[in-house]
Amino acid sequence: MSSLANGPDMAPPALYRVPEACALLRLSRSVIYEQIRTGRLRTVRQGTARRAPASAITEYVALLEREAGEQK
Repeated sequence: MSSLANGPDMAPPALYRVPEACALLRLSRSVIYEQIRTGRLRTVRQGTARRAPASAITEYVALLEREAGEQK
């Protein structure tokens, strides 16, 4: 996730905007919003903006890995 950090010595952000989550997960905007709507990707509100905590992105990837393991 450090590819979207603000500089070489900066830590990755704690909250990601939807376009940043799209880039990190390599998913379209519509897929991200569907995952948010269904509760698979947790988000928080910051004023009127929706943000995905870094921990929520990690949890979403772990969910996908578990689901892939169950399909085998």
